[in-house]
Amino acid sequence: MTEKLKYQLVSIGTMNKQINLRLPQQLLVTAQKYSRKNGYGNLQEFITETIREKLYPEITREELMLVKRLIEVSDKHNLYGTEEELFRKLRDVQTKTN
Repeated sequence: MTEKLKYQLVSIGTMNKQINLRLPQQLLVTAQKYSRKNGYGNLQEFITETIREKLYPEITREELMLVKRLIEVSDKHNLYGTEEELFRKLRDVQTKTN
């Protein structure tokens, strides 16, 4: 069996955006209970993780290790310029594979 992991793209050095979200009362109460029961620090963490799960595909541990190794080599040899250029290249690759 291959273990699957979730990943996220994290932008370092940029400000997160705040949004307002309206939920029906019962959905809000249920989400708050779920987030407390499942160890989320707050409802915002639960909602953020839920969005990530919808947006980003699962990857295997081997794929994650390969990505980490790629980052190490890229850092060591300065194979990319700015963070923006790196994420643009990653998005281009993702678009071509989808």
